[in-house]
Amino acid sequence: MRIPPRIATGIALTATLLIGGPVAAHAAPVAAPAHSAAAIAAVGDICYSALPSQAHDTLDLIEANGPYPYPQDGTVFQNREGVLPSHAAGYYHEYTVITPGSDNRGARRIVTGEANQEDYYTADHYASFDLVDHTC
Repeated sequence: MRIPPRIATGIALTATLLIGGPVAAHAAPVAAPAHSAAAIAAVGDICYSALPSQAHDTLDLIEANGPYPYPQDGTVFQNREGVLPSHAAGYYHEYTVITPGSDNRGARRIVTGEANQEDYYTADHYASFDLVDHTC
């Protein structure tokens, strides 16, 4: 029989009060996951309609499978910063979002995951990401 967590907590609290000591053995501290709460908080969401027009162009190129303006486009994104959810190597790929007036690739990217329409936009070179909501 499974005891619901609220009831189990109440039983443990009651036992502690009646017995006068801890009920459970002390466990070793659990290490924080590789992607910290701060990193997960850096992933927000953005409506497709709120993206800059150049991001729409990049998403169109991704859908058409190129051609891309830079040789780095379509390469594996390693997620070294740990901001995006953790997946096996090769899960994410990155694409340049052209920045008008920039003489290089700039800081804007679309990073795609293997899941259908799992597209992330970053305007700050991987410091934060927004998951693109294609329904708005």
